[in-house]
Amino acid sequence: MSLNVIDLIKGQLGPALVSQAAAQFGESESGISKAIGGLLPAVVGGLANNSDNPSVLNAITNASSSGILGNLLGGSSDNSIISNLLSSIFGDKLSGLVNSIATFAGISSNSSSSLLNLVTGATVGTIGKYAADNNLGQSGISSLLNDQKGIVSSLLPAGLSLASLNIGDWAKGYKFDNDNDAIKTPVAEEPKIDVTRSATPTETYSQNNNESGGSIWKWLLPLLLIIAAGYFIWKQCEKNKTTTTLSTTDSTTVTTDSMATVTPSDTTVKTTVTKVDENIDLNGTALKGYKGGMEDQMITFLKSDGYKNAANDDALKDKWYDFDHVNFKIGSADQLEAGSEGQLQNLVAILKAFPEAKIKIGGYTDKTGDEAKNLKLSADRASFIKSWLGKQGVGAQVIAADGYGSKFATVDASASNEARAVDRKMAVRFAK
Repeated sequence: MSLNVIDLIKGQLGPALVSQAAAQFGESESGISKAIGGLLPAVVGGLANNSDNPSVLNAITNASSSGILGNLLGGSSDNSIISNLLSSIFGDKLSGLVNSIATFAGISSNSSSSLLNLVTGATVGTIGKYAADNNLGQSGISSLLNDQKGIVSSLLPAGLSLASLNIGDWAKGYKFDNDNDAIKTPVAEEPKIDVTRSATPTETYSQNNNESGGSIWKWLLPLLLIIAAGYFIWKQCEKNKTTTTLSTTDSTTVTTDSMATVTPSDTTVKTTVTKVDENIDLNGTALKGYKGGMEDQMITFLKSDGYKNAANDDALKDKWYDFDHVNFKIGSADQLEAGSEGQLQNLVAILKAFPEAKIKIGGYTDKTGDEAKNLKLSADRASFIKSWLGKQGVGAQVIAADGYGSKFATVDASASNEARAVDRKMAVRFAK
């Protein structure tokens, strides 16, 4: 599966930026968030439809060094590179896109236009940075963009389609016609029901013919309706039929400082199960976390005197606890994504409740990119968390922070971005 670049870009358009944009543009946060949700796939789709356009590739290549990612709200609205890029990929469809998003999100056209510039800046900046980090030339960028054509339309929020935005829908066969303002749309043929009729035309009917024909249709028409209704119900049942197989193992990743082993799942078919925060008891204090998650496992281990009875560090180094919520922004080692500090605060509470416990922080990456950079990034992230915990008053209990890069990664570099996410993590273990 190809990389979904939208997943990379979302890190730049988190809740903090939504709040700032809402305040700056005088719009509601929900309206800003809704508009971004529609603009992001549209912009990626527009770039994908121009994956062989030299001006588009040059803009992306130069974006990584422009500093635009560090000043999206201030550096996008009047950026001539972005303005020229939008004109290049959308042409005279640009105003229609702005107005469609404004109507969809319930914001002004001016706000929609400013957000389009912002989202475009975040998009070319992120793709440019990814290309630079992974040594992609313009041909590689072109291939990456071209891969997005099959997925962008499915990522638009309900109520929008690339066709409704008048910019094409590649996933369903729409094709932008540069020689015509229209969108060429293949018309799906509806199933036809052939009804055999008499080949002999009859202009007049006798009373007997009317009675005979009527008697036939009295039973034939209801029968056809019953058959049609039965067919419809059967198709709906087929459409809604799903088979769900849940893995019965916890698939906890276990690593050591020198090697890594992964507990295999008993089944190969898994579904994504939505985890729900519950109250995890910490000596009478309720922490929000997953049942069976990091906090729950650590507290259970400490209460069992497993740490107290461990003879030395060797007895502890094989058990790591993966953070469920702690994530860094793409390419960053010092900027946490929104919602990450909550679980770090839980870890602080655990350490304060068990002051004799010592821990070690580990950082990991997937198998893509340069390994030297992966090692540095993972080590810097681990050090950042160690420093953050130190500022919360538990620094003496964090005795080490190491980065392992892709050393213990288990998913092939050619796998999808979603599949490789399991290897991009932060973890903690007890130490002595």
